Amino acid sequence: MHDDDDGAPARPRTPAPSREYIALVALLISIGALGTDVMLPALDVIGSELGAPGANDAHYIVTAFFLGMAAGQLVAGPLSDSFGRKPVIQAGYGLFVLGCLLSMLTDDWGVMLAARALQGLGAAAPRIVVVALVRDAYAGRAMARVMSIVMAAFITVPIVAPAIGEGLIRIGGWRSTFLGLAALAMLVSVWFALRQPETLPPARRRPFRPGEVMRGAAEILRSRTVLGYTVTTGFVFGLFIGYLGSAQQIYETTFGAGDLFAVYFAVAAASIGAASLVNAALVMRLGMRTPTWLALLTLTALSLGFLLRLPGWDGVPPLAAFLAWQLCAFFCVGIVFGNLNALALEPLGRRAGLGAAVVGALSTFMSLPLAAWIGAGFDGTVRPLVAGFALLGAAACLAMALTDRDR
Repeated sequence: MHDDDDGAPARPRTPAPSREYIALVALLISIGALGTDVMLPALDVIGSELGAPGANDAHYIVTAFFLGMAAGQLVAGPLSDSFGRKPVIQAGYGLFVLGCLLSMLTDDWGVMLAARALQGLGAAAPRIVVVALVRDAYAGRAMARVMSIVMAAFITVPIVAPAIGEGLIRIGGWRSTFLGLAALAMLVSVWFALRQPETLPPARRRPFRPGEVMRGAAEILRSRTVLGYTVTTGFVFGLFIGYLGSAQQIYETTFGAGDLFAVYFAVAAASIGAASLVNAALVMRLGMRTPTWLALLTLTALSLGFLLRLPGWDGVPPLAAFLAWQLCAFFCVGIVFGNLNALALEPLGRRAGLGAAVVGALSTFMSLPLAAWIGAGFDGTVRPLVAGFALLGAAACLAMALTDRDR
C-alpha cells in the first residue's frame, strides 16, 4: 500500500457515486447560494418593514450573510479534521436553521443582520467540509468527476432560487422565505444524517489546536503568489456581491421590471454557468492564466465602455442594452472565479485544505466593504454598479499583473 498525495494511506477503490449521493452532496454544498438568493426579491420590503436606517441599506442583508460565511470558513475545515465531517456539517445546519428562524420572527433591523450573519456562519460548514467529505472517498480524477457533476447541479441553484423566493413571498410574505430555507435545511440534514456515513475515521483525525491553525494561516499568507491571487479574487468577489445587493433595486426601481426580476437574475446566473463549462475546456488547452487575463481585461473594457456611454442615456440605458452588458460581464466573471481560486491554491500542495479556508475567508472579508460601497451608491441609475465593475475590474487586473510579475 502506498501513500497518496496528502500523505495518508491510499484508499481502496470506491464504486462510482450513486445518483442519491450526487443529489445529496449538491444540496449540501448549495445551501450558501440558496441562503443568499432566495430572499433577493424582497430586500427592499424587508429593509422598509424592519426600519433600515437608509434607503440603500437593504443590501446589508446580503453582506451580513457573507460576513458570517467568511468567519465560518476559518474554523469549519479544521474542526472537521478533528471531530469528523458529519458532526461539523450537522452543527452548521443547526446554526443555519436557528438564524433562519430568528430572521423570520424578528421585527428589529439589527437582529435581522445578526441572524443573517449566523446563517452565513452555519452555511460555511457544509460549503467547506463537503469538499473534504468527497475527498475522503475519492481522489484524483475520480474526485474531479464527482465534483464536476456536483457543480453542474449546483449551477442551477442561483438560476431558480429567486423564482422560488418569489413564489414563497406570494404565498406568505417575505418571512416565508426564511421558513422555506429552514424547512429545506432540516430536510437535507435529516437525509444526510440517515444516509451518509462518516468518512473520517477517528484514527485519521487531528487534535484541534487554534495556535497551529493560526500559524499555518500566517505561513500560507507569506506566499506572495497566494496573497496576490487572493487579493485579485477579493476584487472580483466584491463586484459580484455588489451586484447581488443592488440587482433587486435596479430591476424594480430603475427599470420598473420587478415582476421579472427572477427571470433577469436567472440570465446572469446562466451566463456564469455557461462560462464555467467553457472554461473547463479552455484551461486544458491554454492553462489558467491566459483565460483569466482575457476575461479580466474584457470585463474591465466592457464595463468602462458601457460607463462612458451612460451619460447619453442619463444613467438609465435601455433594458436590452443593460442585459447585454450583464450577460457579457458575468460570462467573464464565470471564467475568472474558478481559475483564481485554483491559482491561489496552486503553490500549497498538502496545505490546500487550510489554504482553501484562508483564501476563501480573506477574499470574502476584503470583498464586503467593496460590495457595500457599490450598494450604498445606488442613485436610481445603473451608473454606480457599472462604475464598480469597471473600477474593481481594473484593480483586479493590476493585482494580477503584480502577482504574475513576482512569479
